[in-house]
Amino acid sequence: MHTLLLQGLGGFCVALTLTTSSWAGSPVKYTISVVPQFSPARLHQEWIPLVQRISRDTGIELELKLLASFAKFEAELMKGTADFAYVNPYHVVMTKSRQGYIPLLRDSQPLVGVLLVRRESVFKSVYDLNGQTIAFPAPNAFGASLYLRALLVEKQGLKFTPRYLGTHPNVFRHLARNDVAAGGSVVSAFNDETPEVREQLRIIYKTPEVASHPIVAHPRVPSKVRDAISQAFLALAKDAAGRALLKDIRFPDPVLTAYEKDYLPLETLKLQKYDVPEKN
Repeated sequence: MHTLLLQGLGGFCVALTLTTSSWAGSPVKYTISVVPQFSPARLHQEWIPLVQRISRDTGIELELKLLASFAKFEAELMKGTADFAYVNPYHVVMTKSRQGYIPLLRDSQPLVGVLLVRRESVFKSVYDLNGQTIAFPAPNAFGASLYLRALLVEKQGLKFTPRYLGTHPNVFRHLARNDVAAGGSVVSAFNDETPEVREQLRIIYKTPEVASHPIVAHPRVPSKVRDAISQAFLALAKDAAGRALLKDIRFPDPVLTAYEKDYLPLETLKLQKYDVPEKN
């Protein structure tokens, strides 16, 4: 049985239920949530085929849940609602003491935040943006906002007015219309934008590299289920159809990861002062 549910849960939620062969005779269903870097409609289109493939390959029943608001996503993550989730690097640090989400996989390419301006802009260096309005997807979007804002203040000495627009495409479009002086994003999201938009913008600043967005699992998920999901993602890279699915979610080269190796260093950045609570 294949059932697709669209419903509102204090925002926008999509649930995809796939009934497959039960895992070890158990009818347990696991949920997977995705950080809303893009609109729910776009994430729905990109992630459902991959979830279908993972479910089919493992025999594990999965339910995809998407929330339109970054704040709602973080609130649910801090409550431990999702069994699996695709999160930004700082979410792993944020939830470690509260829920203990376990990083399973990340893409081999590092995460790099970028600061963009219009191609014909008078702003030639990051220092020219002092006192200007800069757009960001969300306050706690890691590479595109949280880390980037901290570096602009602490390392570059900038004073600016942040404007939060919800998603990366919103930042690109407001910047292209000259509504803001500059905008924050990450390399992968910028490269995934249409050529028509990219050609109107240029990068004037990049953050240092950090480990990319991981797929994490709640500790309540049995280790054999976590391992099966991890191996299924890794196996996708071995065939053309699987590689296409991974490319669609900007996760082209999955590798195993661990908190101590890849995300523990983020604790030393002390970004709490730049963490901006959002309303649900």
